[in-house]
Amino acid sequence: MQSRFAAGLQNQIDVEISMTVSKISALAIAGLMSLGVIATMAQDAFVAPATPEEAVAARKAIMRENGMQLRTAGRLAGDEAVATMQTLFDNYSHLPLLFPEGSLVGNSEALPAVWERWDEFVAIANATRDSAQAGLDAAKAGDTAGYTAALQAIGGSCNQCHQVFRR
Repeated sequence: MQSRFAAGLQNQIDVEISMTVSKISALAIAGLMSLGVIATMAQDAFVAPATPEEAVAARKAIMRENGMQLRTAGRLAGDEAVATMQTLFDNYSHLPLLFPEGSLVGNSEALPAVWERWDEFVAIANATRDSAQAGLDAAKAGDTAGYTAALQAIGGSCNQCHQVFRR
């Protein structure tokens, strides 16, 4: 009789341990998922520049980063292509915010045309952002042709903007 009791008790302990492990696993998975959401939200932690000098420095840094990304992007695939397009999308999404009025200071390469033809400038920035989004979608889908087309569109927008708005 005692062996049945011991067997029943052992079975109950096994069930409780199994349930505890399941709860811990579920909590761990939920925690990891929330970290992924937080990391995704923090990935683009953009803060607009506070001074004209900060704006010039920030836009120069972003333009330099975009150039480096674009020089290697054609050779990328998979997660690297996705990361590059995400960076380009984030950078082009913020581009107009890096050109506040009065930020034609210091070693800025921007021309006054940026502010004189603001709507045209923003339209080019938005078109470039949209091309980066298309490239991001294509990279995620493994669509090489779509990814390549997006890179070409981004390059064309960069050239168009620099011809009109840059020294």
